[in-house]
Amino acid sequence: MSHETHRSLENDGHRLVVVRSETDVTLQARSGRIVTSAFPDLAAAALQLPAGTVLDGEVVVWHAGRTDFALVQRRAAATAARAAVLAQGLPASYAAFDVLELAGLDLRTRPYERRRALLVDLLLPLGPPLQPVPMTTDPELAALWYETLPASGIEGLVVKRLDQGYPAGRRGWQKLRHTDVRDAAVVGHTGTPRRPLALVLVLPVGDEIPLVSSPLTAALRAEVAAELAARGAPSSPTATITAIGLGEVPFHPLDPPLTAEVRHTSTRHPPPEVLRLRTDL
Repeated sequence: MSHETHRSLENDGHRLVVVRSETDVTLQARSGRIVTSAFPDLAAAALQLPAGTVLDGEVVVWHAGRTDFALVQRRAAATAARAAVLAQGLPASYAAFDVLELAGLDLRTRPYERRRALLVDLLLPLGPPLQPVPMTTDPELAALWYETLPASGIEGLVVKRLDQGYPAGRRGWQKLRHTDVRDAAVVGHTGTPRRPLALVLVLPVGDEIPLVSSPLTAALRAEVAAELAARGAPSSPTATITAIGLGEVPFHPLDPPLTAEVRHTSTRHPPPEVLRLRTDL
C-alpha cells in the first residue's frame, strides 16, 4: 500500500460534521453543539446527500474575495430567526475533507485514498455549497498553494498519508500554517461560568506565564459556557491574575485545563486571540 502523502487546503472556518439521516440533516460543531438552525442554507443543501452519509469538514463564509472567520462565528452564534436572514446576505460554504459514512457503511478504517475518491464522486455532481476541499499529491503545486493562497484567507495546508484511516479523537495530521497559531492550555476563565468573558491561558513558550486572552466572541462564549456547564464549574472566582493593563483580575481556575487554539505574536502584547476550543485531542 502506498505511503505517499497528500496536501489539502486548510480554510479559516469552523469544523463541522454533517449527518444525513433517513429523514433529516444534523450539523454538529466540534464541541458537540448542534448548530443546524444556524446554517439553514447548508442543511438544505445536505438534504441532497444519500441517507446514511456523514461528512467531516469546515464551514466558511466568503466576503470580498476571501474567507472571513469572524463572519463564520457570527453565523454560528445566530438565533434561528436571525440565521435565515444571514444566510441570504452571508451564505455559507462547506469544504468537506472526509467522508466517514456512506449509505450507512462506516468508512473510517478505509485508507484515505479510497475515502477521498468516494468523497469526490459524492459531491462533485452536487456542486456548491457542498464541495470537496482541493487536494494534491504534487509537492510543487502544494508549495504554490502555500505561498499564494493566504491572501484568500487560506490558513495553510494539511498533510495526510494516503494509506491512513480516519484518526478520530486524536491529532493524526500535520498542519502547515502561515499564522502564529498554537495550542494553549486554558487554566481558567474570567466572567461567570454562564457568561465567560476571557480565558486565562498558558502558552507553550517555556516560561509558562499565564496570560488573559482578548474578549471572547459570542460563539466562543457559548462554546466555553457549554464546556463549563458539563463540568459543573463553581460560580465564584477563587484566584487572581495580574494582567497587563488590567491589574488584578479574578478568575475561575480549571483543573484539568481545556485546550484552545490561539493566535499570538508575543508573550506580552497584544493579548492572545482565542480562535477555537480544541476538543479533538
